[in-house]
Amino acid sequence: MNGHSKARGAQLIEIATRAIAAADPGLAVRKALPEPPAAGRVVVFAFGKAAVPMAAAVEDAWSDLNGRLSGLAVAPGEPASLNVIETIAAAHPEPDERSEAAARRMLDLANGLSQDDFALVLVSGGGSALLCAPIADLGLPQKKRITADLLASGATIHEINTVRKHISALKGGRLAAAIHPAQSLTLAISDVPGDDPAVIASGPTVPDPTTLHDAVMVLEKYRIERAHPPALTLPDRGSESVARAARAERVNLRGLEKGQETFRYVDTGALWISELPETPKPGDPVFETAQYQLIGAPRLALDVAIDTAKAQGFEPVVLGYEIEGEARELGAAHAQEALSRLQTDGPLALISGGELTVTLSGQGRGGPNREYALALALGLAGSARVHALAVDTDGADGAPTEDGSPVAGATVFPDTLDRAGALGLDAAASLADNDAGGFFSALGDDLRPGLTGTNVNDLRVILIDPS
Repeated sequence: MNGHSKARGAQLIEIATRAIAAADPGLAVRKALPEPPAAGRVVVFAFGKAAVPMAAAVEDAWSDLNGRLSGLAVAPGEPASLNVIETIAAAHPEPDERSEAAARRMLDLANGLSQDDFALVLVSGGGSALLCAPIADLGLPQKKRITADLLASGATIHEINTVRKHISALKGGRLAAAIHPAQSLTLAISDVPGDDPAVIASGPTVPDPTTLHDAVMVLEKYRIERAHPPALTLPDRGSESVARAARAERVNLRGLEKGQETFRYVDTGALWISELPETPKPGDPVFETAQYQLIGAPRLALDVAIDTAKAQGFEPVVLGYEIEGEARELGAAHAQEALSRLQTDGPLALISGGELTVTLSGQGRGGPNREYALALALGLAGSARVHALAVDTDGADGAPTEDGSPVAGATVFPDTLDRAGALGLDAAASLADNDAGGFFSALGDDLRPGLTGTNVNDLRVILIDPS
């Protein structure tokens, strides 16, 4: 790698570092905290990748509550200890037994509150996996398989969370129902395109606009749980004929209109979910004592990336703040976009955000930012004037490496394919096998900053030198 590429690589790292720093969760909490209540217990419910710094900010700001402050913070990895609020570890992106135990403890804390208490809920990305208590008698292994299959299917984060909410004891407004009648305030940092509170960490303290019907449709779309639906013990809802008609009306798999006198019952593996209890909806009294405030979002980090690139002498071009889709497809499209701009006067920085997905079909471990970067490198075909970076702002791009350490993303240089060839690596074969992680690790071009303590979606930057 020549000196020019090293310089461009340093600039890419600076852009990413400044963007991630702008999403500092502790600072966001300190700015948003109201005055604490004058009496009663104050219980903190913090969960997500930014749970510990968010909870630490509360301890610092409300240090004079004289024993009235307590709570629980659930985070991935090995979370640091706090003074008053207990911290425990759980798994992400795939939940484990610790995730279920953490969710049960959260529910126990919530159910122990009275109308004289105050709950401060601190939500950040990753909360869905970190708190994972199955509803009814759906087992954790079954819930994990459903979640893993959805993650591997290419489903969007909105679709995944639609299902998660309906198979969880805490998500989709159910934590708010447990906290009620205590007053509550949720401070949330978004990690999803559109910043919808009902999607962030699967919306545990806000009304759920999605339905059981929506969840069935997601499972059907991606053929999840079709062959082996779980065996559930469900509440008695009347005779089997009535239940069957209700299922057919709710699922409506073959375009039957509601209100018809007869229904065609279609026996599919996804129908079991239609018998679960529905989540709390808008207008439910449990939300009368619940407030919600968004205090951080991906757009802020992207705006700092834009300003940093401009200060480096690049003209920023925003390709999109909230891009979703298949990682390899967007990587190929952005390669063509970059090549089409090679004749533009002046250096350019093509910047984009959002959250991409990977449909696992090979033997690799995925990682949407690395898969995007590999598809981008293939599309650029060694163009000498293009350098790029793709990174997940939380420091963990999909599944961890074999040794368990997180990888945030990867950088792409003009000689990426040449260096890979010299090592005997086939870039196209690696992409086909979903092994972008192994590809960039072998080159030493993957990014390993460690967990950042925040999560505001992905950041992608393509630097184009002038002709």
